[in-house]
Amino acid sequence: MRGYRAIKYTLFICCHVFWVVSAVLVAVGIYAKIAKEKDVVDTLMLDPALLLIVVGAAMFLITFLGCFGALRNATCLLKTFLGILVGILLLQIAAGVVGYLFTDMVMERTETLMMKAIVRYREDQDLENAIDFIQKKFQCCGVESYKDWSRNVYFECMDTNPSLEACGVPFSCCINLLNQTVVNTMCGYGMQPLQESMAGLSVFTMGCLEKIVWWAKHNLLLVAGLTAGLLLLEIRARLSLTWKR
Repeated sequence: MRGYRAIKYTLFICCHVFWVVSAVLVAVGIYAKIAKEKDVVDTLMLDPALLLIVVGAAMFLITFLGCFGALRNATCLLKTFLGILVGILLLQIAAGVVGYLFTDMVMERTETLMMKAIVRYREDQDLENAIDFIQKKFQCCGVESYKDWSRNVYFECMDTNPSLEACGVPFSCCINLLNQTVVNTMCGYGMQPLQESMAGLSVFTMGCLEKIVWWAKHNLLLVAGLTAGLLLLEIRARLSLTWKR
């Protein structure tokens, strides 16, 4: 009996944490969607705010099944939750296999999408914030290198470009000092013409594609492990519920 309760409340707590996170995602997505003045990311076929809302809503519904099912011993909800977890785990395995078998195609599509994002930088606030976050988080710049920013009309490195940011990179590419309290938004100016060894003293020169791929490979196992852990808890709870009856 104690073992059953421990499993039941462990499952409930895990689902409740993800439930709260999903609610936050939905709230942030709705706020971002309302705050946007216009939508100009049609070339990417993806709106970051809408993506947050969809992912958050899906997580909210799935984790609700786990929370309510575990708390009320609702067999139907637990079975549905179990089926969804199995489906997610199978999708992760399938994604890993497809990514491994079609690495070149996946990399090419991802590179194309990221290049489009660079071209649209400054034209959509959500997209700009997303790119800045990625470059800061992964300590990278551009897709393959910092020179990719020449594809953006504001950073294009040509003598005829009147932009003050011409031949530069966004401030999110800059290497911040530990004791730096004020962000220098002009720190990336004039970096594109410099050799990598010189530019590397002030900005990150490695592209984000390579770093994101490395992160995905190492964290896919973590995500799959979390899903598998919830799946085992759910199976154990189902078995305990059956024994109890």
